[in-house]
Amino acid sequence: MKKILLFGFSASLLLSSCDASKSTTNGASKDNVVKTSNTNTISKSTYWQQHVDYKMEIDMDVNNFQYQGTQKLVYTNNSPDVLNKVFYHLHFNAFQPGSEMDVRSRTIEDADPRVGSRISALKPNEIGYIKVTSLKQNGAVVKHETAGTVLEVELAKPIQPGERVTFDMVFNAQVPVQIRRSGRNNNEGVALSMTQWYPKLAEYDFQGWHADPYIGREFHGVWGDFDLKLTIDKDYVVGGSGYLQNDTKIKGNKKTLHFIAPNVHDFTWAADPEYIHDTMQVPNGPMLHFYYKKTLPEENLKFWKDLQPKTVQLMEYFSANIGKYPYKQYSVIQGGDGGMEYAMCTLITGKRKFGSLVGVTAHELAHTWFQFLLATHEGKHEWMDEGFTSYISDHAMNEIMGSKKDVPNLGAYRGYDYLVKSGKEKPQTTHADRFETNMAYGIAAYNKGSVFLSQLGYVIGQDNLKKTIKKYFDDWAFKHPTPNDFIRCAEKVSGLELDWYLMDWTQTTNTIDYAVKNVEGKTVTLERIGTMPMPLDLTVSYEDGSKEDIYIPLQMMRGEKPSSATKIADWAWAHPTYSFEAKKAVKSVEIDSKGLMADVNRENNKN
Repeated sequence: MKKILLFGFSASLLLSSCDASKSTTNGASKDNVVKTSNTNTISKSTYWQQHVDYKMEIDMDVNNFQYQGTQKLVYTNNSPDVLNKVFYHLHFNAFQPGSEMDVRSRTIEDADPRVGSRISALKPNEIGYIKVTSLKQNGAVVKHETAGTVLEVELAKPIQPGERVTFDMVFNAQVPVQIRRSGRNNNEGVALSMTQWYPKLAEYDFQGWHADPYIGREFHGVWGDFDLKLTIDKDYVVGGSGYLQNDTKIKGNKKTLHFIAPNVHDFTWAADPEYIHDTMQVPNGPMLHFYYKKTLPEENLKFWKDLQPKTVQLMEYFSANIGKYPYKQYSVIQGGDGGMEYAMCTLITGKRKFGSLVGVTAHELAHTWFQFLLATHEGKHEWMDEGFTSYISDHAMNEIMGSKKDVPNLGAYRGYDYLVKSGKEKPQTTHADRFETNMAYGIAAYNKGSVFLSQLGYVIGQDNLKKTIKKYFDDWAFKHPTPNDFIRCAEKVSGLELDWYLMDWTQTTNTIDYAVKNVEGKTVTLERIGTMPMPLDLTVSYEDGSKEDIYIPLQMMRGEKPSSATKIADWAWAHPTYSFEAKKAVKSVEIDSKGLMADVNRENNKN
């Protein structure tokens, strides 16, 4: 999502496994077995994921914002489990008075001003809904019940491991007044921002079903292919996920557009009769599409033109530093309520200063890699998509906009420091909907998640971090990686043991605080005050005016990062103090002079 200014600092509220054979996820793929010499069958991989293909036909009435739909869904159970039920998300049902999103927004300590009490004031013709009128499994009628934003389905027959079943659904829906991400007639006058607009099958993985209610945070979906035929007013310009086919049909005042989106886990579109549609080719990359209203002020129209070559640069930067963008197109679309990432596209608001327009595009485009292609469960591991995206987009902006900052994500460190001092921090393992405040969620996800990566570079070395990010993409694109899958990539690249880093930083609120306790002659004594361990980079200034960089490895890492600094003895975490003898009389010592370690008290880092 977009970056906003929070508490005076920049905060972002903001195709194999790695190895898959070592993954912590459970289950076995039937296509991934080998015969041993004693004829036993063993699994080469414990990773599996479900697959779903959607074929939908939608008829949209742009006058009353209601639409009729049919959906043929082919679901493949790649799990080792027998499934006795399935669930669908009905996200539009959140935009009704009394919904969980409505109540949560009105009762949380610091409500999102975009939502506030707006849902509670919606009239019947302004609410959102998705109503399923018919559902069949392989031709047999199944029982289903709507529970808020989730459709609970009692199967006619259990789905066996490896079985493929077809669900046929008929539904009707109403587009809500635009409040959060989705909706009609947003503040900038965009007619339709169609995100999370269809009955969407919930994900089932090694942890079971993820039929989470839509309360206000993020999404999770099943990988598959989408085939959409959309009938809409012929004057509307439509952009979004998927490739437009060459079989558009016009009948009366309506046209039917046909879109195909291969190997995605969502489908989004937006439409408006006043869209300008520009394109720009990325060299050796995708075609970029830009949709924005011709009624924007002249200054903003110019910004949207100037944005286009910058987006080419951003696409090239992310492809070079994470992994090559795999689709043939990407669209930047004016719509929504800020900025939000979707399949092969993003919706952003358009009335922005140029720097803000580029910044939000950088962030949302980066999400194509961190969450869309590396499809973590955003509700459970929100810091992996928002934090990683914030980190890489800050670095991209630093280069492309020529900011030349030594620490491009310095604002993330400031945000994390604010959160610690607020006393409202919760572990990053907290579900996105369970934070008591939006502030604590935002900083934990965006800022602390960004620091996780940059600080990892401090721990294992910057070159190893770059290699880790690329390996993570190479090994886990088009899958659903977990935090452990990422840290195992880092371990394999660096050769270091890093489970302690993942645990302390993401599963606790332990803090880092190292101090220079005493300097006397050649003897330097350091102190660990915080609970979280770290290796240390020191800059030692001698009485004769010379300086020396010294590296103290952390013993539990079982190794050290590549460094030109003078390496001295390991520091075992349980020892609160550490002393060493310098080669000559010491004038001063500074811990982490580059500021890449998130030490909560930097005042004691230098004597």
